[in-house]
Amino acid sequence: MEGIENNMNLLKESWLPFRASNGEIRYAPPAAIADPDIVDLALPRADFQGAAYQWLIGLLQTALPPKHHVDWLEHLTHQPDQKALEEAFAPLLPAFELDGDGPRFMQDLDPLDDAKPSPVAGLLIDAPGANGIKNNTDFFVKRGGTEVMCPDCAAMALFTMQINAPSGGAGYRVGLRGGGPLTTLILPEAADASLWQRLWLNVMPVSVYDRDGQAFAAPSAEDGTLFPWVEPTRESKAKNTEVFPEQMHPLHPYWAMPRRFRLMVEDQSCRCDLCGREAQRSVREVKAKNYGANYGGPWLHPLTPYRTDPKKPQEPPLSSKGQPGGIGYRNWSYLVLPDPSNTGALPAMVVRDFLGAKYQTSTDERAWGEEVEALLTRPRLWVFGYDMDNMKARCWYGTEMPLVVLPEALQDVFRQAVQHFSDLTRQVVWYTRTQIKNAWFERPGDAKGDTSYLEAQLYENTEGAFFQALESIKAVLIEHGETADLSAPADAWFRALRAASLALFEDQVLTAAQEALNWPRVVSARGRLLAFLSGQGKGAKPITQFASQYHVHLTRSERDTNKREEAV
Repeated sequence: MEGIENNMNLLKESWLPFRASNGEIRYAPPAAIADPDIVDLALPRADFQGAAYQWLIGLLQTALPPKHHVDWLEHLTHQPDQKALEEAFAPLLPAFELDGDGPRFMQDLDPLDDAKPSPVAGLLIDAPGANGIKNNTDFFVKRGGTEVMCPDCAAMALFTMQINAPSGGAGYRVGLRGGGPLTTLILPEAADASLWQRLWLNVMPVSVYDRDGQAFAAPSAEDGTLFPWVEPTRESKAKNTEVFPEQMHPLHPYWAMPRRFRLMVEDQSCRCDLCGREAQRSVREVKAKNYGANYGGPWLHPLTPYRTDPKKPQEPPLSSKGQPGGIGYRNWSYLVLPDPSNTGALPAMVVRDFLGAKYQTSTDERAWGEEVEALLTRPRLWVFGYDMDNMKARCWYGTEMPLVVLPEALQDVFRQAVQHFSDLTRQVVWYTRTQIKNAWFERPGDAKGDTSYLEAQLYENTEGAFFQALESIKAVLIEHGETADLSAPADAWFRALRAASLALFEDQVLTAAQEALNWPRVVSARGRLLAFLSGQGKGAKPITQFASQYHVHLTRSERDTNKREEAV
């Protein structure tokens, strides 16, 4: 039996691991984020780390929502102390009980007595499913690795599953933003920035959440449209039982609950298989039931980028997902720059708000010192999420990239230039891969095997140059305005791309054993690549268009080199 005195409240208990500036790991309650010496979280898994950030951002957004952007800036420059945060969290305490007889955080209000208990490892998205174990296909994520969790890790596993929930079989609903969504957060450049700063950069004023005809309502711990676990589950077995945005509180996406779970918390000590700590209580099993909340309609999670179809504006947006090949600068423009009429890119609300209203408000107020100015002018974009194949997790991706901040008047020109630079890159990457295959194989179209790693390598080799080019574009635009001449950054980017293309060809083709090389085929393929990169020959239109638009000079020496190669 569970003793009431042992009940765990996530807003009061010291259950979150924090990293201090000296590297020490401390377990403390959520209000510890007010301590300037706390610089990060230290969860035992990468997906937990990303989920914990979202949990704390959602908590701040719910308990301490700034009224407007000036109010937001004030909290950034003068953060509250721990006592003030505890007072702000206090009204929400009833909604954050992890166990007990009343509402349980992220769990079904029904005890699910008719559900058969299953291993707690089922809360982990990358754990092998029943079919994987039965068919012995759990090659990469092995069975049996997680048999018991401490309540701290079980709480975070539960939340991680609810916000990333993939398809899970008949009636087991996907998350509000689809299975395995990408999340984008704003981070300060400085590694020693406080955790408060890291989190507050991603909190938005209530005005951002206002809907047509529906004003932002003050959050309440008893509000089932905000915290769905405080009311009976909106079951979805019958038709027309979808949950739509207009039915729920504007902050509901932070606390969406598509799956029906009950943690089986035991008064039995354990050594947690995830964090390795000794705990007085343990979770070995959970109960699960299907037909939880079925989210339908145009949901937009504030921390997730989406895509729309410009040709079908009536269709709801689709969240961006992790894909094979990882996340890099090839994805940057879609994650940062809105492009509704062309690609349909719709960056996360938190990114759009930061690059728009927050930047402009802070510029207008001139309220910052050097430290705050750095936070607002040199931020980074943290992108993370699972690459899912239906209910199977193929990989977890997480990366940081620069986030270029510009005045609103210059953003359209910047967006257009970035799109042109990215389009050129895709063409060069594709053509380079094609010619490497032409050098390798007599019949490249019939060749088997995955060669996408060639594209990934070329993107990786040019990432630094790409972001250098973006900073150069920014500098020129700020100095000269919308009509600035961007030929210098365009020329530098083209040279870097060209050099990387040729280097990859040589690395992949010319380093093979000499007796294995078909020299006529190699010379022909390299000649075609050189011709393309010089704006000559079949398929070189992307090069000539870019060169013409940005006044990039394709030198005579490049054409002469090309002719000599073809003559060999």
